[in-house]
Amino acid sequence: MRALTVQPHVAGTVQVEEIPEPAPAAGELLVEGLMVGVCGTDREIVAGEYGAPPPGRERLVLGHESLGRVRSAPSGSGFAPGDLVVGVVRRPDPVPCGACARGEFDMCRNGRYTERGIKALDGYASLLWTVEPDYAVRLDPGMEDVGVLLEPTSVVAKAWEQVERVGNRSWFEPRRVLVTGAGPIGLLAGLLGTQRGLDVHVADRVGHGAKPDAVAALGATYHTSPISQVAAKLNPDVVIEATGAGSVVFDVIANTAAYGVVCLTGVSSAGRKLAVDAGAANRELVLENDVVIGSVNANLRHYTAAAAALAAADRQWLRRLVTRTVPLEHFADALTAHPDDIKVVITLQ
Repeated sequence: MRALTVQPHVAGTVQVEEIPEPAPAAGELLVEGLMVGVCGTDREIVAGEYGAPPPGRERLVLGHESLGRVRSAPSGSGFAPGDLVVGVVRRPDPVPCGACARGEFDMCRNGRYTERGIKALDGYASLLWTVEPDYAVRLDPGMEDVGVLLEPTSVVAKAWEQVERVGNRSWFEPRRVLVTGAGPIGLLAGLLGTQRGLDVHVADRVGHGAKPDAVAALGATYHTSPISQVAAKLNPDVVIEATGAGSVVFDVIANTAAYGVVCLTGVSSAGRKLAVDAGAANRELVLENDVVIGSVNANLRHYTAAAAALAAADRQWLRRLVTRTVPLEHFADALTAHPDDIKVVITLQ
């Protein structure tokens, strides 16, 4: 069968190749791969910057943002042929650490977790794949065209959960949220903010096209002014930071309301230096009881919350986020970022 594979840490090795069809182990689902989403992590792996193949192998099947249809399911699994499913990305480490032992594998302490399509486990970019029922999430049959958004939505669902857990250490009734970055994570963060009844503002450098249109359709407010100006004017109670740009991070930290919570979801590139008034940042964080947290990945609870959020969302709005759909044989185009991209999807069948 065809699969999109790469040799991690070796740039220029991504290709579509024939690999053996998987044989499901006892209790596993056999799934027909429908599509995979493309994100920055995939591009980093293809560029040779990240990733690890399964033990004893040189190549890794890509694809961690999945969508598939069950071909066969064992009795008692809770799934049936024809079910639309998404596979969870991360698996707990085998030791396990205390967090993994309690199902919080997104918070693994020792780093021995594995991840489908990223670290030591083949991903979902193949015509067939297998998955354990405990790591499969069923979607409504009508979500065949947007279900691939579940994985990035799970990341956002976790971010919002963390914000609310931190805020609830005292009285917490946020009203205004600023989302920095109008990529898939930022727009989905805005979606979950509007579902919470908040006044949502999204900031990005792109002045026209799919991103501002999607924000307007969400009923949120779009901004293109410098983040320092936007944040100072809004004085947000919550910030979901999805750019990873160091200057943006410090601009929002300096401009939240008292008791503000900043959740960082974007991963910054190393080696870039900024002049930062650390004393002023510390003073504001302490005197206003502000909090800055980082959030990445998701566990099963977050996938369930994400599925509920997508089911409650306007389906036409979700379709706006999938701006390019590319067949597997044209994978190189999918892996090349275009200026107007929000979410790029590779179709497998």
